[in-house]
Amino acid sequence: MLAFIARRLLLTPLIVLIIFTITFVLAWLVPGDPLQQPEGRQPPAEIMEAMRKQYNLDNPVAFYVDYVGKASGVSWLLGVAPKPFDLGPSLRHKDWSVNEILATGLPVSITLGLAAILLALGIGITVGVIGGLKPNGPADLSGQFIALAGISLPSFVIGAAVLLVFGAQLKLFPIGGWGGFQYMVLPAFTLSLPFAAYIARLVRYGMIEQMSSDYARTARAKGLSRRQVATRHVLRNAFLPVLSYLGPAAATAMTGSFVVEKVFAVPGIGQHFVDAVTGKDITLIMGVVLVYSTMLILFNLLVDVLYRFVDPRIELA
Repeated sequence: MLAFIARRLLLTPLIVLIIFTITFVLAWLVPGDPLQQPEGRQPPAEIMEAMRKQYNLDNPVAFYVDYVGKASGVSWLLGVAPKPFDLGPSLRHKDWSVNEILATGLPVSITLGLAAILLALGIGITVGVIGGLKPNGPADLSGQFIALAGISLPSFVIGAAVLLVFGAQLKLFPIGGWGGFQYMVLPAFTLSLPFAAYIARLVRYGMIEQMSSDYARTARAKGLSRRQVATRHVLRNAFLPVLSYLGPAAATAMTGSFVVEKVFAVPGIGQHFVDAVTGKDITLIMGVVLVYSTMLILFNLLVDVLYRFVDPRIELA
């Protein structure tokens, strides 16, 4: 297992570099100028020209090489950059570096994403187990309908609905912002629904398949009830597809909640990323992509390792 982990960690920089390169090309080709925006720095002409030369905004190759060197820490090791892992200044937010923006927004996004994933697991496993034990029953059909709605409805529709009902009308929770636990409930619930719906479907199909397997029938023949068979034997195997899904889902929830953060005015990394894309703040775009891609790769690695603990028969190649 240690050899597998080491091999995957050694491949991580290469994978991140490929993702970075593709994103950089796409971001550079997007029309627009981060220094000429209705909202942003709006520097004078002479300062704008100096900034273009300083940050290589007219030379994509020089910008790419300089940014990769500073972001990876290579420039710092060579004595060219004053500090390691420097993601550069934000081209739109005056006196803010990308590192400072990420340090401010990333903890918020991680907290929101973690709450959403935990909530999604609770809802999804409960609905999936109930549906898998009694397929096509009233509870199962209701769960399938809710799961279909959770997958089909866009996040901004669900967010707007819960915001109007529980925030504006019933006034049970704040309608936006970030503070204590009460500020987290609505955005976490909205963010969790698509994940919960998918987890519920995976658990349901897994439960139905495993309950009809030979080992489940043998356990039933020994006198165990359906509930005991499900909790002691079946659920563990039915959870394996969910575990595989949790890697990218967790990374997406923690760094990719762009729409939800925008709807609920949550000051996380997602809202900054949306503003960066609309304003072509290429340094911030690349900084967010680096963080997101790294987290996605590491979460997938964690899931592969957990697979081995959940089912020792699985061999890691």
